[in-house]
Amino acid sequence: MFADRLLLKGIGYGVCAGLCWGVIFLGPQLTPGLSGLQFAVIRFLCYGAISAALLMPRWRRVCVNLTMADWKSLFWLSLIGNLIYYSLVGTGVQLVGIATTSLIVGLIPVFVTLAGRNDASAVSLRKLFPSLCCAVGGVVLISWRALINSDRPDTLTNIAGILCATGALVTWSWFAVSNARRLVQVASVSSHDWALLAGLMTGAQSLLLAVPVFGFEAGTHSISEWLDFLWVAAGVALLSSVVGGACWNQASRLLPLALSGQVLVIETLAALVFGFLWEHRLPDKYELAAIALLVTGVVWCLNCHRAPLHFPAA
Repeated sequence: MFADRLLLKGIGYGVCAGLCWGVIFLGPQLTPGLSGLQFAVIRFLCYGAISAALLMPRWRRVCVNLTMADWKSLFWLSLIGNLIYYSLVGTGVQLVGIATTSLIVGLIPVFVTLAGRNDASAVSLRKLFPSLCCAVGGVVLISWRALINSDRPDTLTNIAGILCATGALVTWSWFAVSNARRLVQVASVSSHDWALLAGLMTGAQSLLLAVPVFGFEAGTHSISEWLDFLWVAAGVALLSSVVGGACWNQASRLLPLALSGQVLVIETLAALVFGFLWEHRLPDKYELAAIALLVTGVVWCLNCHRAPLHFPAA
């Protein structure tokens, strides 16, 4: 029962993270005047500023047990899992839309589950195979639907967008696995503080990129437009990076890697809902079928990870 309680707690944190992260696909659509990289830089500058403000009163206490290896991990996790990943997501969204990008990225649960199949607490791949088939089937179905109904005639633009989304899939799959395994080694740092340290590192990296990325574009937008960009970026940073990052780190500590990968499908579902709201429409029958397959895959995987009940002998 205790194991089931921890499992439910970890799933709850994972669901919260997924809901928060669904917003990241909407941000680039709300700022069409910026490229994917530019919006990523502004978002992570905000994330860095928020993280610095929250860490400042506890800086020495948080950092006292961190080693040089921890800081190196934070550097690469921040660069690949935050800055590069979100630049690719933002560019993909602007080139091929929210639905196509979020559904390609929606294969992350499959990648992460396969990466964690040899962990000590992992369920055998044979038991997970049906849930993985459901998840892949859902993504294939809805991706096929998106391609045959594409209203974007520029083939090169579509290919570039799909390549960006695929790059985002690879980079965040690597991040999910590497971050989960690193968290096991830094037990002295809370999940929330690890997310803030990553924010501080990503903010510093974004600061170095700000001048070459924006160059002489300050005069291309009015002050009111820059303020609008800033508000959107700050909102995404607070909800997705600070809150979502802390929830995900906590879920990573409580759940087996294979299961945490499956919970990530919530991000895809949330992104789809936000995309439908943005487009002012309801999902069609193909999209509903794909969503049903994704949910079935997750529920099946959750059932595989439940601890068996032990009844006392009579």
